[in-house]
Amino acid sequence: MIKVLLADDQELIRESLGFVLGAQGDITVVGMAKNGREAIELVRSEKPDVVLMDIRMPEVDGVECTRLIKSAHPNIKVIVLTTFDDDEYVFNALRFGASGYLLKGVSVADLTNAVREVVRGGSIIAPDVASKALEMFARMAKGNLTIGVEEKQTEELQDNEWRIIREVGAGLSNKEIAAALCLSEGTVRNYLSSILSKLDLRDRTQLAIWAVQTGVAGRPFGGPL
Repeated sequence: MIKVLLADDQELIRESLGFVLGAQGDITVVGMAKNGREAIELVRSEKPDVVLMDIRMPEVDGVECTRLIKSAHPNIKVIVLTTFDDDEYVFNALRFGASGYLLKGVSVADLTNAVREVVRGGSIIAPDVASKALEMFARMAKGNLTIGVEEKQTEELQDNEWRIIREVGAGLSNKEIAAALCLSEGTVRNYLSSILSKLDLRDRTQLAIWAVQTGVAGRPFGGPL
């Protein structure tokens, strides 16, 4: 069973998400928090696999919650729930290790699939805001956040791994990458794990930022630098 913690200051949203997720055979809701402080306390006691985090909450907001949770429990996945006007919040949540974000009002299928995907090690960015994600990655890449990779680490990358890095930098999901490169989603996930290991990067977000910073995301082939 996938253990999920819900953190949102609106009771109706908490209860609705709890009902939807609780109806899934492989997901159980282990707690609901109405503010960031409660979310942190419940994470400590319940040890969820995934936290669905409202980005704007009283006492401790979703960005700071993400930072604290990922610092203390790096294996716990955080999915940010957001609206179109929360760019700066989402920017920082991704920087602190969130596995992605979804718009509030997402479909039941997309929500439950997102929970399963991050548990498998994937990342989630709502298709409706993929272009905004690219803008955020570009801002991160041009800012003070530098992702360091040594040249000798890149020498170990295979052609297909370069292609996948290019597509990750362009904001594509695993499913979209699989379709573009005629691979299975499982193969794409395996390649991503190998890439992160070779480059000593923490997650897909760091990989995307590095791809933008180095120009790999914009190269026709995305091959060696």
